[in-house]
Amino acid sequence: MIQVDNCPISGFPVFVTSRTAEETAAFGEKLAPLLDKGSIVALNGPLGAGKTCFVKGVAQGLGVTEAVTSPTYTIVSEYEVSLSDSSSAPLYHIDAYRLKGSDDFSAIGGEEILFSDGISLIEWSERIEDCIPSGALVVEIELRENGERFISIREKGHSEGHSQGGGT
Repeated sequence: MIQVDNCPISGFPVFVTSRTAEETAAFGEKLAPLLDKGSIVALNGPLGAGKTCFVKGVAQGLGVTEAVTSPTYTIVSEYEVSLSDSSSAPLYHIDAYRLKGSDDFSAIGGEEILFSDGISLIEWSERIEDCIPSGALVVEIELRENGERFISIREKGHSEGHSQGGGT
């Protein structure tokens, strides 16, 4: 079990309220130890919601020391990470914003990336929804009027419902 302030991560779904960019990144960092080779994390939310900030936290939690930036123009950035079993794996940071759909994703070798031994973090994953397999973690980030972010994490193919409980 991982504790993010008063919000434990021991199963899914998980719900958290983030008040700052630092809290959003910290939550991503706390998720990192749950990821392993072949993990897929699909991130959804409006422009400016904090998807890249969350990814930066995950990357930091996986030991990435270089600057992590949004791959909007390159579409895929790759980093090398060390896992808890002392092995290494590629971390793929994918930004599907500029893709027109699943065919575009396939054309860049997207399925080969997703079904490799790497860890895939996909921003704007709703644009390639049918490529995201059941069991992937889906991170939804909602912007609130007061600037807070409501973050939910669930496994794709599991309960779509959520409660507004928990929080940091």
